[in-house]
Amino acid sequence: MRIGITRLRPGIALPSYGTSGAAAFDLAAAEDVEIAPRQIALVGTGLVIAVPEGYFLAIFARSSTPLKRGLMVANGVGVLDSDYCGPDDELKIQLLNLTDAPVAIKAGDRLAQGLVLQAPRVEFVEGDVGSVSRGGFGSTGR
Repeated sequence: MRIGITRLRPGIALPSYGTSGAAAFDLAAAEDVEIAPRQIALVGTGLVIAVPEGYFLAIFARSSTPLKRGLMVANGVGVLDSDYCGPDDELKIQLLNLTDAPVAIKAGDRLAQGLVLQAPRVEFVEGDVGSVSRGGFGSTGR
């Protein structure tokens, strides 16, 4: 799959796969940022990504970022829609500092990973959803 991408400033790193078997590509900070303790910050990537219609870019935490940096993607999983690709639609990553100290981010630090996934359009049809209940939320007891 080929995806259009624009660097908003020269020198911004393009997303890249860490290994030949990596499912997702790394997304890096485009600027130096300090995130205050227990706070959320938007960290720019300096990129506009044109995800094809019918797909979206899912933004996940890198597995090492929470452990090594005390940061996690604040909204759990970010979603970049296919129509968010105008000239000012920079991909930014919401990061939550879980620590009691400021965390410094340097331009080029890999902070999250992206995966392009299909986004099928669904049509909701109102009606009977079935007559057998599993018992509600948490009903399996696990």
